[in-house]
Amino acid sequence: MIDEIAEDEPLAPFQRWLDEGWRGEPNAHAMTLATTAPDGRPAARVVLLKGLDARGFVFYTNLESRKSRELFANPYAALSFLWKSLNRQVRVEGPVEQVGDDEVDAYFASRPRDSQIGAWASDQSRLLESRAELDRRVEEFSRRFGAGTVPRPAYWSGFRVVPQRVEFWQERPFRLHDRLLFVREGEGWRRERLFP
Repeated sequence: MIDEIAEDEPLAPFQRWLDEGWRGEPNAHAMTLATTAPDGRPAARVVLLKGLDARGFVFYTNLESRKSRELFANPYAALSFLWKSLNRQVRVEGPVEQVGDDEVDAYFASRPRDSQIGAWASDQSRLLESRAELDRRVEEFSRRFGAGTVPRPAYWSGFRVVPQRVEFWQERPFRLHDRLLFVREGEGWRRERLFP
């Protein structure tokens, strides 16, 4: 079904597509995050969208992970959402900023306890000798925090991709797809239609 996007900004239609995506896909909030290493080599991985507002698209991670190191070196990223059940895709590009501590703390507190323990147990992106080592670390941090509150590790935070370009793609027959691009201009957006 083609959505004739009438809005002059991209966030409302994005939210509508995300909501529709949840009806057909269990991980509709999964997005491919592309970063660049200091040597210019691109890297991509799937992360989960955990926040969206007028400021941008938020995800959380270990600040010592490869993706974080790349974002600190080059604070720009690209995101791609694919909802195959809807034959739709959205691409987002823009600068990246770190999420504030209050927002990070609130999100960390909302996570399941096992995920909170996992944030302590995992040295994300570093070498792991065996799965048994990870299991041992999970047990160690589970004992350390007992039944009490699990505090957020200082190295666990979030990033916000501030959208400057947002492209909506809808599949159409005969490869005559529909592409609508929003480009940030000051406080507003410019709409452009692209050839498929």
